[in-house]
Amino acid sequence: MLPIGKTTKQGKRGILERLDAGEIVIGDGGFVFALEKRGYVKAGPWTPEATVEHPEAVRQLHREFLRAGSNVLQTFTFYASEDKLENRGNYVAEKISCQKVNEAACDIAREVANEGDALVAGGVSQTPSYLSCKDKAEVKAAFRKQLDVFMKKNVDFLIAEYFEHVEEAVWAVEVLKESGKPVAATMCIGPEGDMHGVPPGQCAVQLVKAGASIVGVNCHFDPDTSLETMKLMKEGLQAAKLKAHLMSQPLAFHTPDCGKQGFIDLPEFPFGLEPRIVTRWDIQKYARKAYDLGIRYIGGCCGFEPYHVRAIAEELAPERGFLPEASEKHGSWGDGLSMHTKPWVRARARKEYWENLKPASGRPYCPSMSKPDGWGVTKGARELMQQKEATSEQQLKELFQKQKL
Repeated sequence: MLPIGKTTKQGKRGILERLDAGEIVIGDGGFVFALEKRGYVKAGPWTPEATVEHPEAVRQLHREFLRAGSNVLQTFTFYASEDKLENRGNYVAEKISCQKVNEAACDIAREVANEGDALVAGGVSQTPSYLSCKDKAEVKAAFRKQLDVFMKKNVDFLIAEYFEHVEEAVWAVEVLKESGKPVAATMCIGPEGDMHGVPPGQCAVQLVKAGASIVGVNCHFDPDTSLETMKLMKEGLQAAKLKAHLMSQPLAFHTPDCGKQGFIDLPEFPFGLEPRIVTRWDIQKYARKAYDLGIRYIGGCCGFEPYHVRAIAEELAPERGFLPEASEKHGSWGDGLSMHTKPWVRARARKEYWENLKPASGRPYCPSMSKPDGWGVTKGARELMQQKEATSEQQLKELFQKQKL
């Protein structure tokens, strides 16, 4: 059996040093979904004021991801741009402030990262300003405000993640490159490309030319679909004779039926997705496929809990030479079941059983697939124009009527 935990310290080597050496870097999981279920994030705005209001909850989730095998702890700064924190009646920008949310996120991530061999990545994501057709300078100013905090807190590297439009992602990368730190960039797109029709391969090329050293996808699509997109990105980079490290952080939900915009178009989003959760064994298969594709930064996004991250670490333990601490209480491919009192459960203590299981949902009257809403709106559409004021009753009525049609 492989040893638990690293036998030697890496001395906090940087992200590019690790990837350039061919090492596997394991990312963390999804914070907004995990903390929403725990009662610390509000679905809808999905903003991270929990870093100030409930720092102990954020700290504990970081710690669980670290114990599960994460080498990178992303600051909980998803949707933490000032325009998002004041969007549609959100109180956070006025009552807490963009700066305090981002500062607290950096402090918490660094505190936990120092408990192990993890790096801290400061992250920015897409903005309401871009969707509302604000100009390049205004959108970049929103990113720069977060970057100022990341520089003050000396994060190890930067991530531009969760972008539906490569144009905005490029703007984010250009701002983050001003730091002089390594920059990763991931888009929430599938094989069809971004919301303006730019193919995945071309998205990857644009991101690398803008200065990203690591490119890939995160969120919106399941592991299999995300790896299809990653293959297209890799091919695009090869055709352009560009080099970059590859990064994949998909959903932990099965989404074979979603459209171009991903899981947010599914009628189950966000409160009925539980029947779609991937198993730990699904994630072991994903980790192996990602590795075989040449991806060396492998993690997850929404729906990814610590046990999913542990599954990545366990699948790739032979290549890494060690298991995560969380494997102390988890037998390989269920071998801990050999201790169960019931003989038919003990008979499941083997890889062949779990690798070939087709789990039932227990919902005899539910379909296996859904019909995505797919309204076909993107940047510039009236319904996507954002506002500081709370959504009005009249605006909601118009949306309800459109949904009926």
